[in-house]
Amino acid sequence: MSKKFSVFLTVLFCAFIGCMSVVSLLLPDKDFLPLENRFPQKPPKLTVENLGSGKFMEEAEDYVSDHIVGRDFWVAAKAWSERLSGKRENNGIYFGKQNTLINRVDEPDLDKLDKDMGYVDTLTGNVSVPVYFGLIPSAAEIWADRLPAGAPTADEKAVIDRLYFSTGASTIDLYSALSAHSGEDIYYRTDHHWTSLGAYYGANAVLEAMGLAPLDLNQYQKTTVTDQFNGTLFSSSGVRWLPPDRIDTYVPDEGIKVTAYFNGAPEEGSLYVEEKLEVKDKYAYFLGGNQPLCVVEKEGSDGPRVLLIRDSYSDSLAPFLTERFSELHLFDLRYNMTSVKDYVEENSIDTVIVLYSFPNFSSDDKLFLLSR
Repeated sequence: MSKKFSVFLTVLFCAFIGCMSVVSLLLPDKDFLPLENRFPQKPPKLTVENLGSGKFMEEAEDYVSDHIVGRDFWVAAKAWSERLSGKRENNGIYFGKQNTLINRVDEPDLDKLDKDMGYVDTLTGNVSVPVYFGLIPSAAEIWADRLPAGAPTADEKAVIDRLYFSTGASTIDLYSALSAHSGEDIYYRTDHHWTSLGAYYGANAVLEAMGLAPLDLNQYQKTTVTDQFNGTLFSSSGVRWLPPDRIDTYVPDEGIKVTAYFNGAPEEGSLYVEEKLEVKDKYAYFLGGNQPLCVVEKEGSDGPRVLLIRDSYSDSLAPFLTERFSELHLFDLRYNMTSVKDYVEENSIDTVIVLYSFPNFSSDDKLFLLSR
């Protein structure tokens, strides 16, 4: 390669970078990144403390990356380049078999988990009603056969067994319920949640642990509400070549009253929110998405009143549980600081269930609220 051609390539590259930077600066900041389903980094604050800690440069880099012109194209191009180079992972997400994206699950901090189990046991001792505890294994555990060969991920079953052995709460065997159906579509291929079918098997695991009659899927009619669902793993991985998922429902919403609470104020809700099928985060179709508290009541039911302390997996689980519970109080510790003990007493709760996906329980920093 001649010196002149090298200079030409250098000038061309610098001109390209310069033009990209100028155009990105001139364009208005983005309010939301729809394909990635998140808010972009805000402009960094220039302070002595931020400069000294390196936080300013980190936030500046994230800000430029989030607002660069053509970001969606560059994210997808990076994923394609990773795939073409032979790599089977991008941004902590594996390119699995059968057109499946699977989150890598890192080995959790066992000391943190032991402390969190202490909060579960404190709750068990604080209330006068039965407390059940369940951990939902991720697709990385149940669909391990879809992972690339040698892909590292946590041994979720071993950790779950360890935590179940140590707790005073009654446990829910969700691992067995899901692993028995690992050949079925129990998780979304482009999202980290379980599907409605997976939630059905999870619901029966809950009912079995409580000594209640199981549900029979043959008594329900499956309805596909959308076949254009691209979930969180689609958003984070940059992968744009997979076919979208579909979202199915089984349980009708007749005779169901849903009340959502935001900032303590009640609002009429719904088991299924049709408008959410028109947005990127279509999983919010179930109950309308994240909320501090949601109370679901089944008309004419004499089943127990259940407090479910949960993460977003229970949004698609709730329809099945309405078949056996008269009231289902969905309580999200991320947004709800209410004393669990007081809530149980004030709402005549019969049973408490603490139910989390394994990755969320491992990383949640609000579990201390269980002991209040």
